[in-house]
Amino acid sequence: MSAETPAEALVIYDGECIFCQNYVRMLRLRDSVGPVELVDARSDDPRVQAVAAQGFDLDHGMIFSYRERIYHGSDAVHALALLASPSSLFNRMNAFLFSRPTIARLSYPWLKAGRRATLWLRGRKLIAQSGTAGE
Repeated sequence: MSAETPAEALVIYDGECIFCQNYVRMLRLRDSVGPVELVDARSDDPRVQAVAAQGFDLDHGMIFSYRERIYHGSDAVHALALLASPSSLFNRMNAFLFSRPTIARLSYPWLKAGRRATLWLRGRKLIAQSGTAGE
């Protein structure tokens, strides 16, 4: 993707989390919103530092930026569920669960706990402990 034509949608996620990696790859968001950039929160991409500087804690949730609005954590999962194409079983299940804001908000702490446990089991640090994301 060239610098002259930025993607309409941006997802910043933890590239060390196998659940996060698979989630963003399986969404098929491009089918419904067009070009999407996936950015590892542990990278030196300046947008990672920009969202961290705005007060978004990437250890507490992924970022979804779309149409000049930033969604974080359960709000990001909710927005993604509303926008993702129903072209796959995964997307239909995702929409069924997370298109309801209350369910997204109540289940997100469990998703974060699963991420933390998986990182710990794999011997990986949290983003803030790894010295990335605006540190």
